[in-house]
Amino acid sequence: MEFETIRKRHRVLRRWRSLRRVLLTILHWLSYASPLKYIMRLDAYIIRKFIGTYIYAIILIISISIVFDVNENLAKFTASHAPIRAIVFDYYANFVPYFANLFSPLFVFIAVIFFTSKLAGNSEIIAMLACGMSFKRLLRPYLISAALIAVLNFFLGSYVIPKGNIIRHDFEAMYKSNKKNTSATNVQLQVDKNVVAYINQYDDIHKTGYGFCLDKFDKKKLVSHLTATTIQYDTISDTRFRWKLRNWKIRELTGMREHITSGFELDSMIMMEPMDLVFSKGQQETFTSPELLQYISKQQDRGSSNVVQYEVEYHKRIASSFASFILTLIGVSLSSRKRKGGMGLYLGIGLGLSFAYILLQTVSATFAINANTPPMLAAWIPNLIFFLIAYFCYKQAPN
Repeated sequence: MEFETIRKRHRVLRRWRSLRRVLLTILHWLSYASPLKYIMRLDAYIIRKFIGTYIYAIILIISISIVFDVNENLAKFTASHAPIRAIVFDYYANFVPYFANLFSPLFVFIAVIFFTSKLAGNSEIIAMLACGMSFKRLLRPYLISAALIAVLNFFLGSYVIPKGNIIRHDFEAMYKSNKKNTSATNVQLQVDKNVVAYINQYDDIHKTGYGFCLDKFDKKKLVSHLTATTIQYDTISDTRFRWKLRNWKIRELTGMREHITSGFELDSMIMMEPMDLVFSKGQQETFTSPELLQYISKQQDRGSSNVVQYEVEYHKRIASSFASFILTLIGVSLSSRKRKGGMGLYLGIGLGLSFAYILLQTVSATFAINANTPPMLAAWIPNLIFFLIAYFCYKQAPN
């Protein structure tokens, strides 16, 4: 009995040792994959300076923007009797992250120019290069910081900020501009394969359409024609696409024969929603990236041409994230050389290039909407142009 007990203990001990060897092997290989292994003390120093200056630039510039915005809109808020709670939590709580993310390339450039010029002015970069560090090695902490900022910007711009934009747009429509598109006329869209809907006039406040038609086709031949005086979206239904038709009539065509049915009220499922009928300015900013893809796909299936701004917005969110790397490279290349006069010249160049990038983004988006430029190309044109500038600056940097 004691011999059996000893054998069991030995088996347990052997299993534990095997498991321990496997765990040590896994931890050994994971140590190579850990990013902390490649971040030295100098890298941590530069990353801390980069991120700290970036946050400081955001706080400084957005604070100034809030002061100017309050000064400009205070009369409108007072005239429309906007409550202070709504101004603070509905408007400015969503105003700050939206514009911080929008002008993130500007803040990245300012941060890089500001603290890198200071390092160069204190001869710290000269000391790094004199110790045998290459300029490529010096770029590692900068690119790590740019990667962190790019991931954060993409996550906020694609998933978080669009939710806040809905609240901010509603506030602006109610208390600031008093202009919100709540109606549409002569709306025609394909709601399903070979099914076309038409609404003469639609009121989004009451979710009601007037003069509704629904035509079904089979091999380009009309087989069913439904008309209704009014159509109203069922907002309390548990399922989507529920509509109530009033004073409806259906004409079913079979060859030379016609069958007509009619009634007062009919519950129907039609594959369209109020958001498909009324378009408001900046609506694409209120969709998350998955919602944008779904909306674009749905509208393209319907044959709608009003999706260019949505495609531009989707690609711009990705392209803007990569701008952190490009502008970081330009900033380091410009400001890493010690020159007389301090950082004033480089800060001016940095501001000019940052505003040029933001202006080019706006211009390329306008060309995509009005000049039939491919949306993906329009979103990436600023990055392509500034990549060439970054490559030229990199070649001129001290090595």
